[in-house]
Amino acid sequence: MTNATQVLAAFRDMISNKNLSRDELHDLIRDGIMAALARRFGPNVEAEIVIDEEGGDIQITVLKQVVEVVEDSSRQISLEEARWDDPEFESGDVLEIPVDFAEFGRNAVMAAKQRIIQRVREGERNRIREEYANKVGELLSGEIQQVERGKIQLMLNKTRDADAIIPWKEQNPRERFRQGEPIRAVLKRVEETPKGPRLILSRADPLFVAALFKLEVPEIYQGIVEIKGIAREVGGRTKVAVASRDESIDPVGACVGLKGSRVQAVVSELGGERIDIVPWHPDPEIYARRALAPAKVAKVISDSPRRVITAIVDEDQLSLAIGRNGQNVRLASQIIGWQIDLYGSREWLERGADEALFGGGEQEYEVADFPLRELELPAATLAALEGAGYTTFFDIIDLEREDLLRVPGIGPQEADDVLRVIEELTVEEGASEEVAETGGPTAAELAEAREVAAEILGLPLPSPPGEVKPGAGAEDAGA
Repeated sequence: MTNATQVLAAFRDMISNKNLSRDELHDLIRDGIMAALARRFGPNVEAEIVIDEEGGDIQITVLKQVVEVVEDSSRQISLEEARWDDPEFESGDVLEIPVDFAEFGRNAVMAAKQRIIQRVREGERNRIREEYANKVGELLSGEIQQVERGKIQLMLNKTRDADAIIPWKEQNPRERFRQGEPIRAVLKRVEETPKGPRLILSRADPLFVAALFKLEVPEIYQGIVEIKGIAREVGGRTKVAVASRDESIDPVGACVGLKGSRVQAVVSELGGERIDIVPWHPDPEIYARRALAPAKVAKVISDSPRRVITAIVDEDQLSLAIGRNGQNVRLASQIIGWQIDLYGSREWLERGADEALFGGGEQEYEVADFPLRELELPAATLAALEGAGYTTFFDIIDLEREDLLRVPGIGPQEADDVLRVIEELTVEEGASEEVAETGGPTAAELAEAREVAAEILGLPLPSPPGEVKPGAGAEDAGA
């Protein structure tokens, strides 16, 4: 059958670049022929299709059930009509009607072709969807096909039929590309569109930097060194926190490479963007110190419930810690996941903070204000205080007993209760015990101190009380 041979050859040529197996090809041809048969016999037609690719033949047999009353002519035939072909037919038998492929008209052939093309496209879409669904975060390379209204359309080297784009917001604003140029980007997500899956790639996402390090650093690819955190401001600066699972391998040194070769390759791909590589640490205070590099931090105070880090730096390190337009401290805050409040040493001291951090004075404690309702006082006493305008602890902390007695509803017993609560909350624990235990210097300690002072000043050693110095007059001794 010359016509069938030509059709098979055309189908093979049409899908030669689709990476389909022979079984998939035959399945597509059958599906296309069924679409053609539906045009000729009806939508519910049933048929047997045998494809002999070596002989170049396609055998088509339409099957119709013999019935008394025809309800669906596409798959049924009347008993009377069936007996025209064979008088022995009975109801329930199946009539086989051979169909020559050459009998298909132009419309039927076009329907078969469109159905095959549609099935091929559906197969491609499913293959792309399955192939890239688990590749988010991986680096892909391709060639720029078109740059239109800021959107870059590219043809991937691995899957040339995939719909892949880099939107404007996923690009580095400092970079410019032209049609035909090679490009690399990271797969950010797979979107579903009416035309099939669309691959959204990015060169602005922190995942792009992570993918480049995975490409350049074998230890990251092998899983020995792990990227624990990454924060990026496109075109400006990136901070990468790394940790090693092998104590013998320095994670920062592995990422930097010999003479900085590895990190320079990443910087070159990013168009000169600055990269800070810091060692990760589970302690947020130590992690914050490292994240604020290259600035040296004098002191770090953490507030775990609020996830706030207070970092104090010397004045000469303040601008370095802040960075250009606050970039360094902002990226450090993003990479550790905590808010960072940054202070210079002078500002910290002016705010009445801990002078002992910089070697001056004793530690001071700040008491936070809170509502009176949190005090362990009777409800009537609290209501009387609030009625007089006292709503917080700081409002009553300096009141004397006479001041409290002037409050309507506050009697001597209530005033004593309030003063007792104030005293409990304001007297430092252990202070009275410490005074009672130390008591003050003994006579021997005072004498030793006088001797040390006299020795330092070059004066004669003082005599103990009641002792007469050698050479002293009687009147001196009696004095």
